[in-house]
Amino acid sequence: RAIKAPVKVTWSREDELTGGAYRPAVRYRFEAALDANGTMTGYKLRGVGMNAGNTTREGNFPSGAVDHLLIESVEHASTITTNAWRAPITNFLAYAEQSFLDEVALAAGKDPVDFRMELLNRAKTNPVGELGYDVDRMIGVVKMAKEKSNWGEKKPGIFRGVAAYFCHASYVAEVVDLILVNGQPKIKKVWCAVDCGIVINPDAAINMIQGGVIDGIGHAMYSELTFNDGATNQTNFDSYQLIRHDQAPESIEVFFVNSDVAPT
Repeated sequence: RAIKAPVKVTWSREDELTGGAYRPAVRYRFEAALDANGTMTGYKLRGVGMNAGNTTREGNFPSGAVDHLLIESVEHASTITTNAWRAPITNFLAYAEQSFLDEVALAAGKDPVDFRMELLNRAKTNPVGELGYDVDRMIGVVKMAKEKSNWGEKKPGIFRGVAAYFCHASYVAEVVDLILVNGQPKIKKVWCAVDCGIVINPDAAINMIQGGVIDGIGHAMYSELTFNDGATNQTNFDSYQLIRHDQAPESIEVFFVNSDVAPT
């Protein structure tokens, strides 16, 4: 404005990494109670989020499937500039929640898919309170992921994991095959079952799911960003590592539920 002419401003990579908006951090604490039959009778979750709003999504699974349930959110106001990263909360809530449910299934001595189906069937046939999700659609993607991945098949040196989550009006269940390379985990293959209503553009939808898988693996395993006195310690890609080609899964298979529900 002072010189009455355009001014071109160029940020360096270091400017971008240290001066941008960051994903809001969240800390979760989970507790569960099991009866003598390994049935989950109590579930407690408290989430503290940084500029994150509702960090726990109270109406989500496993609400409706547990007799005694307490889910609380606490807001922490921070001066660090934050923004949504693919989703405001769900990317880290899904990871924490599903990891915890695996621990509970292990303590109950149950297969992790069977454990989730047991909870979902309870929510369908004898729900506790109000449900914030469609149980049949959740059951549908869990069954599809189990079928497409041949869940239960034993392969030497292969470790398997499963997760199922609902957010933004869509339902997804995934199964992964994981191997150890020099003692470090590597995702070998992923099967994705998706119920997002009518699929308008199949190629774009497949790309969205595959991109989410690669991005999720990369940021869970490699892309750590830490702060010291309000400034990031990582300032370029030599210290902030994005996932690389040889770290991505060899195969990601995506399957969509045939649906007449409006696109989500």
